[in-house]
Amino acid sequence: MIEQELLLLGLIKEAPKHGYEIKKDLKEILSPFIGVETESIYYPLRILEKKGFLTKKSAKAGKRPQRFVYEITEKGQKRFLDLLNKSFLDFKRPHFSLDLSLYFLRYVKSEVAIRRLKARIQILGKLAASLEQTAVALEKKKTSAVISSILKHNLNMVVAEANFLSELIKSL
Repeated sequence: MIEQELLLLGLIKEAPKHGYEIKKDLKEILSPFIGVETESIYYPLRILEKKGFLTKKSAKAGKRPQRFVYEITEKGQKRFLDLLNKSFLDFKRPHFSLDLSLYFLRYVKSEVAIRRLKARIQILGKLAASLEQTAVALEKKKTSAVISSILKHNLNMVVAEANFLSELIKSL
């Protein structure tokens, strides 16, 4: 929940937002490089509101249905900065979903493992292409250098995994 708290508080710190805006930001801006599950944002928003980090106000614009706009509180600002500062020094080992499968690789026939790993390399190639396209699109929009750097970091990790898998296949 801590990463999700940081993410939601940070997005709302930029400007008060309603749930759809938050989901849109997550999908369009952050999805290429966040590893946080955000399927339902309303439950975490309620928790942040109960903790006093957010306030929720009802808003109605024209003929649109009523919606709730979330705004960060002073307590939420402090929590956001605390989480942000701690996250710079958080050195969790990167988690790759493949690691557990590789641990039990000996239970899979070699030809099946090779076929699956090659399929994963193809998926990684598509992901790398998508990250590159996103980086180019963001450069055209004159997006911040930080976002471009995050994309490059993620691209480097995808390429490293693909290279690792290629070497692993050779050893099988």
